[in-house]
Amino acid sequence: MSKPPQDRFDDIPRTSGRVGAHRAEQPGMNGLVVLLWSAAVALVLIVGGIFISLVMMDRISFSPESQPPAPQQTQGTDPKIDTSYRVLILNATPEEGLVVEARDALLAEGWPADGVFGSEGSSQEFDKTTVFYVDKADEAAALGVAEVLGGAEVQQSDFYADLNDSEQPQLTVVIGLDRVTDATPKAEDTEEAPAE
Repeated sequence: MSKPPQDRFDDIPRTSGRVGAHRAEQPGMNGLVVLLWSAAVALVLIVGGIFISLVMMDRISFSPESQPPAPQQTQGTDPKIDTSYRVLILNATPEEGLVVEARDALLAEGWPADGVFGSEGSSQEFDKTTVFYVDKADEAAALGVAEVLGGAEVQQSDFYADLNDSEQPQLTVVIGLDRVTDATPKAEDTEEAPAE
């Protein structure tokens, strides 16, 4: 038998091993790494969700809290006790009972019981007791309320205007820290009784 003639493919060395596509596991896809990445992504999503919830519930605010403007001195208007005004009393101090005291003072001057109402306690402390009024026409009545309360400041501002839910004009009294009584006991009160 004769040998076939040699061609260029006869010079290629034969390799041993498998030839073709093989289905093998990807190297580097470790189960622990996948678990750690999943935990990290879940943590970021949870923290982001909590932060967004707090912002939407106004627990976190990026703008400064709105404060009433500084009191303006009123001149040339005489105080007038006008019981046709409703009076809202807000206690901006940690001491309780100041709303009741202010309400009693106004009721004693003739205000109707349903025309004076208030709220104890506030998240913000206020330095000086102030009577707020909205329109210039309300200034005399605000001065009258300030006089009844014993020398409160008076200021024109629409900061509390949204708290009026009636057609009747309303003044707002914010009780400040100047009305807080000093609860420090005096020296003679702290003396101990003699032992028997």
